Amino acid sequence: MSIIELGGYPDFSSLYRQSGFEPQLVRTMRKAIRQLKSTTPDVIVAEFNYQSDFRDRTSSLESLMAVLQRMPDTRVIIFYEEEFRPHLQKVLDRFQVEAIFAFPVDEQKLQTGLAEIKF
Repeated sequence: MSIIELGGYPDFSSLYRQSGFEPQLVRTMRKAIRQLKSTTPDVIVAEFNYQSDFRDRTSSLESLMAVLQRMPDTRVIIFYEEEFRPHLQKVLDRFQVEAIFAFPVDEQKLQTGLAEIKF
C-alpha cells in the first residue's frame, strides 16, 4: 500500500511491481486506516508530513502506526523532509519501521530497501 498525501515525488508503482509487490495507491491516511480493517498489506510506504497544529502527536502517520501495531508482519517505509527529521525521530523512537528515505527519494536506494525486506 502506497499512501501519497502530498506527493511531489515520482510514482514508484512500477518499482513496487518490479520488486514483487502489487501496489495499491491511497490518497489520505484516513482512507488507508479504513482499508486496513479489511486488508493486511505486506508493505506500506507512507509520507511523514509534520503537522505542528496537532496537540498530541506530530503527524497522521502516528495514527497509522498505532493501527499497525496489531499487524506485526506489515513492514513500513517512510519518506520524509530532512528538515523534519527531529520530529520523525519521535515517531521512530516509538514505532518500528523498515526504512526511511529523505526527499528526494533515490529510486535505486528504494529498490535496494524493498529487496532487503524480510518476511
